[in-house]
Amino acid sequence: MSKEPIQDQWPEAGTFCWGCGKNNEHGLQLKSFWEDEETVAVWEPEKHHMAFPGILNGGIIATLIDCHGTGTANAFAHKAAGETEIHFMHVTSQISVKYLRPTPLDKPVTLRARVAEMKEDKIKVACDLYSGDVKCAIGEVHTVQVDTDKFLKF
Repeated sequence: MSKEPIQDQWPEAGTFCWGCGKNNEHGLQLKSFWEDEETVAVWEPEKHHMAFPGILNGGIIATLIDCHGTGTANAFAHKAAGETEIHFMHVTSQISVKYLRPTPLDKPVTLRARVAEMKEDKIKVACDLYSGDVKCAIGEVHTVQVDTDKFLKF
C-alpha cells in the first residue's frame, strides 16, 4: 500500500470534507491508500455512529463509500494523466448504495474500490464495504471533474 493517504495529497482548501477531510476535527477522517489496482481504507466506527444497538448507521456507510469513491477517482485521474503538477478534482455526480446486511459497530470497516469506467471528465467507481470478511454494502460512485480553482472558492 502507498504510505501517504490519497486525501492528504489534495490542495489544503479541499481538506475539510466531513467524511474524509483531514482538517475537519469532527469528521470521519477516512484515509484511502493504493493497493495494487484498487484503493483500500480501514475505518473504526465509534458508539456515536450507531443506528441501532450494535449496528452502524446507513448514512455513515453511504458517506464512507462516497468519500472512498471520489478519493479513488481523483487518484486514478492523476495516475492516468501521469502528471504530478496538475491537480484533478472529481466530485460525486451520482451515488447508489445497496445494503446487503447490517454492519456491526464493534469492528473496523474496510472499503475496497476500483475504477469501473472512465470517459473524458467522468469516472465511475465500484466500492465494497466489509466488516471483517463479510461484505455488508456495495456502492457505485459516479464522479465528474470540476475546475479545482473555481470549485474550492465557495
